[in-house]
Amino acid sequence: MEINDEMIDKLAVLSRLRFTEEEKTELKTDLRKMLQFVDKLNELDTSGTEPLLHITDNVNVLRDDEVKADFTREEALFNASVKDEEFFKVPKVIKK
Repeated sequence: MEINDEMIDKLAVLSRLRFTEEEKTELKTDLRKMLQFVDKLNELDTSGTEPLLHITDNVNVLRDDEVKADFTREEALFNASVKDEEFFKVPKVIKK
């Protein structure tokens, strides 16, 4: 695949970006390097390699969720600077 000014202009239109001539030159260089890297990867023989879907074979290493009360409402509100009997009080953020 050839990277030229026409391709950079098309990518600029698709991405709704504007590039200076200097940026276009840098982009062409970067894209060429990326394509060379992919071509190098394509040289590898991966015929006996299965696709990697997950890093490990572990299925679910998370613990089950258990509902339990760690502390009472009074304990949770104990250090709150502003509160009522049941809730934390916070400043109003959205004004109508």
